[in-house]
Amino acid sequence: MKQDNLHLLGFYTSILTTVLTVVTFSIAVFTPPLSGPFCLEACLQYPFLDIGDRFPRDYYWMYPAILLTMVYLVLMVCIHQYTADEKKIFSQIGLSFAIMSATILIMNYFIQISVIQPSIINGETDGISILTQYNPHGLFIALEDIGYLIMSLGFFCVYPVFSRSTKLERSIRWMFILCFVLTLVSLVIITGQYGINREYRFEVLAIMINWIVLIVSGILLSIVFKRAKQK
Repeated sequence: MKQDNLHLLGFYTSILTTVLTVVTFSIAVFTPPLSGPFCLEACLQYPFLDIGDRFPRDYYWMYPAILLTMVYLVLMVCIHQYTADEKKIFSQIGLSFAIMSATILIMNYFIQISVIQPSIINGETDGISILTQYNPHGLFIALEDIGYLIMSLGFFCVYPVFSRSTKLERSIRWMFILCFVLTLVSLVIITGQYGINREYRFEVLAIMINWIVLIVSGILLSIVFKRAKQK
């Protein structure tokens, strides 16, 4: 019965991960950055104080992103519990990185929603420029950089869990490996090309890579947990 509960929770958490990622991704696509290297017109400039009218439109995606990050953490717990005892060291390390990633990202998004906009509306602008998401080399971008890099590292650490020779587990294994490799290579290439002026170029790629992995792995893991429950 205990294992049935695990497999059922893992199944529904996997599905919810996919759905929330698709929702968050879809909303974020329609709120492109209005500053930095990818902005084409009507770009916001330093010190980014004229952003009052961008709330709440540019922040809608952060609400499902917070919920998604929580669900992702539950999914990693389910993977850890699903893991055979001799391989739990790998899932434990992956879960530890997942906790680090989730903590960074949730705090980052919650600060934008609960601190930045009220401060702007009330004319309390000291220190806002370094914190706001519109600063292409601000604290928000830096925290997303490290948050999603650690998320990809967490995926990499759990790939040994899926060691069976089935096509399903091979797909999950290689997807988790590629997630970390692509994220790390993106950081190296962008940093090599732009140095300290990489701004949010890496952040955008890191989010895309990790969210695509969350969407696809959510589907594949739901099959894994469903099959485990049926045994």
